[in-house]
Formats: sequence, C-alpha cells, structure tokens
Amino acid sequence: MTLDPVHVDDIASMASSIADSVDDTDYEDLARTVWESWLDPLSPVGDGRPIIEPIGEQRLNAANVDDIALVDAPFPTVHGLDSGTINPTTFKNGLVLDVAHAAMAAEPSDLDLHRARSIVMTAHTRDSFSIFDTDEWTKSDRGYARKRILRAPRVNRYAEGVVHALSLYLAESAHALEHADEVSDLLILDGPIYPKQLLNWRDRDAELNDLARDAKPKAIVQNYVRLVERFAERDVPLAGFVKNPGAKHIVRTVQNHFRENESGDVPWVDDASFFVRLLERRDGPDADDRRTESLTFTNWFISRGGSDRQMSADGDAFGVERKLDPEAYTVTFFVLYDPRTDVCYRVEAPYVFTKDEERREKLMRHMVRDVAATRGPPLAVEKADELARVSVGEKAALRRKLAEKLGSDQMKSYDNVRWVDADE
Repeated sequence: MTLDPVHVDDIASMASSIADSVDDTDYEDLARTVWESWLDPLSPVGDGRPIIEPIGEQRLNAANVDDIALVDAPFPTVHGLDSGTINPTTFKNGLVLDVAHAAMAAEPSDLDLHRARSIVMTAHTRDSFSIFDTDEWTKSDRGYARKRILRAPRVNRYAEGVVHALSLYLAESAHALEHADEVSDLLILDGPIYPKQLLNWRDRDAELNDLARDAKPKAIVQNYVRLVERFAERDVPLAGFVKNPGAKHIVRTVQNHFRENESGDVPWVDDASFFVRLLERRDGPDADDRRTESLTFTNWFISRGGSDRQMSADGDAFGVERKLDPEAYTVTFFVLYDPRTDVCYRVEAPYVFTKDEERREKLMRHMVRDVAATRGPPLAVEKADELARVSVGEKAALRRKLAEKLGSDQMKSYDNVRWVDADE
C-alpha cells in the first residue's frame, strides 16, 4: 500500500475542488444543440464537402432492453472476424517483429471454420539483411491454417507501429477474403470496416505519408476494397463493430466553427463522449439516476471525415482501382449506447449496404438486439475475439520462442522487469 488514508482523502478533496470549478449542467443542452443544428450536414469551416450527413431521417432512438433482446434475429446466421497480435517486439539484433493471426467465428457454430487461421509475421530491419519475404501462403495444420512472412518497408521511426499494422490488417483482410463465400447472411468485423491505422498514415508526418505509397500497405487496402466488392456481388452485407470508437472529426469540426464564430469551446474530447452525453438519459444528477431500461442509438450517417475520407469518393483508396461507384465504399455508421455498462459503440458499414432503407434498418435492428442480449458486442464478434485473442501468457511464451529461434534476446526496458509477473 503506497497511499495512506490521508493521501486518499487529499486526492478526493483535490477532485472536489476541480468539480466545483467545472459546471457541466449545460453540456446536455449543448449536445442537443449540436445534434439539432450542426449535423445535417456538418461541413468543415469554409463550406467544403460535408464530412457528416444523415442517411434518411435524423433521429434519436430508444429500444427497451428486454423487448428487443427477445425479437427474432434479423439474420439467420452471422459470422464474426477478428485478428490478434503478440504486439511489436524488438530484439537485440535489430529485428522488430509482430505476429498476427486471424480467425472467423460463426453463429450458430461451425467448428471447422473456427479451426481455420491466417497467420502473418511481419519483420523490420534497418540493414540490408535479406528476410524471407513470401508472396504465397504456406499451409499447415492439415490445411486449416496458412502462414506468410512479410518484410516491412524500412523506416527510420515507427518500426513497431508499422509491423503491427501490416501484420494485423493483412491477416484480417486475407482471412476474410479466404472465407468470404462461407458467409451467407452477415459478416461483422471486430473493429472498423477499413484499416484505419494504415489509412491514417496519409495524414501523419512525411515518412509515414511516403510509406503509404508503398506496394505492401496498398495491397492490404486493396484486400478491403475487394472484400466490399465480393460481398456486394453476393448481396451479403458487411459491417464492423467498433468497441472503442476514437474518432474526433465531429468534435474538431464543430470546435473549429465555434472558434470561427467566437462561440467558445466544446467540452468533449472525442465524438464518443459527445454521443454519450446526447444518448444518456437520467432522472437526476447522480450516477445512480441513469436510466437503464432502454438502449439508445442514432440514425445512420455518412462519414467522410478523418481517415474515412480515404475510402469515400473524395479519396483515392491508396490508389487502388475500385470496380463499384466510389461512393459505394464510403463509411456509414450509427452510434449505440448501452446505459447498463455506460459504454458507447460505433457500428459501421459501406454505403453500398446501407443506401437501401430496409437493409440499413435490418442491420441496425440486429446490432441493437445482439447488444441487448449479450450486454456487449454481438455474439459472433465475441466468439471471433476469443478465437483470435493472444493471452498474456501466450505472448510471453511466443516471445521466448522467437528469441530462441532468432538467436537474439528481446530488448527490454525497466518496465519489462517491473511488470515481470504480469508478463508471465
């Protein structure tokens, strides 16, 4: 115990002082004003092309948890897909590695499908040492698994982030394409529908911007483009369930308008905090006053802000040829709030699957139903997450095995020593 009771009381009194100086009683009214006055559509300062606009009627919705959880599933079968990694690891010989493996789950279950894996190891080195870079997949586990090694383009910085993104998104997109024809009704990716970390390279510093033009990230983006086309051709919807939405382009754009008009500042750090304030319903000011009988959610919106712009008609999708109308790939989303856990989710789908009113309402109803029933992500997504997750113990064991095979120890920092129990 490093904090005595007196220290805890000191910290509590400091928090009280801050609370006394921050008045959030007007935040709900401000959220309602932004909702009613700024999002239909929301354009950047200077009246550019809208980055946010509603599809159909802009509205806020509520669904009783008990009622919606008991309705029949709109889609008879649902597949979920996720990719997990060991996280980037640096070795004393200069290699930086990450390993990702992707899995697809089915609801109802399909054990053969659950056994299948796509495994990608991405390696980065600063020297000219030749790494076995494979364009083809090698089969293992009696054909259920396949593996591939990828050499990352050389960078001066960001090596860990580069190997992580390339491993994660190649495994995910390749596995989705490999098993696309096994999905008959709906596929839900665990996370966004596009590789946001890669797409953000275009808006980062010069080195990552240059890297975005490399053939390897472009090939991964192409996988996602082909995935949308494959599912559109088969008339099977594709969606993404984002558990921890981090977008900020709505809040930033509204803030820029406020500053332009000298209207003050917005209080939210990101779009999720804005939507929580908008969707949360209370009977009083205390935490216990939150109403939990209904899930609340928005209508669908078109998004061209932030990294979403790259996949809209305004972007070039990293130069990948698109066989459909470019607008078909545009990100659309709605936001869902579960007051039982006080958590906000973002559900995404390409516009080709949401332009039809009946289909987008069906997708919305399915997602709301599943969250009501599971008190979390849709069951197919949870299954995929369990299949693809690499536990702390497994990560530690894999790093030790990698060090042994490479003949080089892992580079460690003091935190590795400090938290050794957690890593083991």
